[in-house]
Amino acid sequence: MTFSDIFKSGFLEKVSSVSIPDMILTIVLSFGIGLFIFFVYKKTYRGVMYSAGFGTTLIALTMITAIVILAVTSNVVLSLGMVGALSIVRFRTAIKDPLDIAFLFWSIGAGIILAAGMIPLAVFGSVCIGVMLLIFVNRSSNTHPYMVALSCTDHDAEVKAKEFLSRNVTRTATKSKSAVKGAIELNIEVRLKEDNTDFINHLSEMPGVSSAVLVSYNGDYMG
Repeated sequence: MTFSDIFKSGFLEKVSSVSIPDMILTIVLSFGIGLFIFFVYKKTYRGVMYSAGFGTTLIALTMITAIVILAVTSNVVLSLGMVGALSIVRFRTAIKDPLDIAFLFWSIGAGIILAAGMIPLAVFGSVCIGVMLLIFVNRSSNTHPYMVALSCTDHDAEVKAKEFLSRNVTRTATKSKSAVKGAIELNIEVRLKEDNTDFINHLSEMPGVSSAVLVSYNGDYMG
């Protein structure tokens, strides 16, 4: 068979279509694996504001990938057209957390493996990845970084506030500082000794401290 025979109608007539049981099984299993990926993402999310849309995207991405690969594996001509169509697609959404990239590749990889017929590998591999993420991402919640937004009236109050923080947390790191006449504002990254935030109340009551705000964040800092 030559390359030109691929595009003849006689070749197209011989191409076997995907059976109904295969389609149903692929869709059901891809939904189940996508739902498991969504569950793991929700349990291991480390950011400040949880995005339900991204979690739903993981389910849809697993199902879409499985359906596309299932169609491609059953039709050579469709696979050539799919390569050309996907080559012009550009994604502009910024991924801030590297862990989100892992979840995206996990969804795409699970869909590809599932549509390729390697169901045990897709299921067992997804379970292993999910257990690994649940163990390592959530292994120590009290070590997550926090940001303290501190407002002081003068330099002496700033020094005393930093000394107080150093005694009540395991680590401090000044990320930014701005000073105007009569006011000093600092953003300090801290790691808590334990799951207790009462020290922020005492910090706000110190002389010369106008306000003290404790915020959890994902550890990324721009600036």
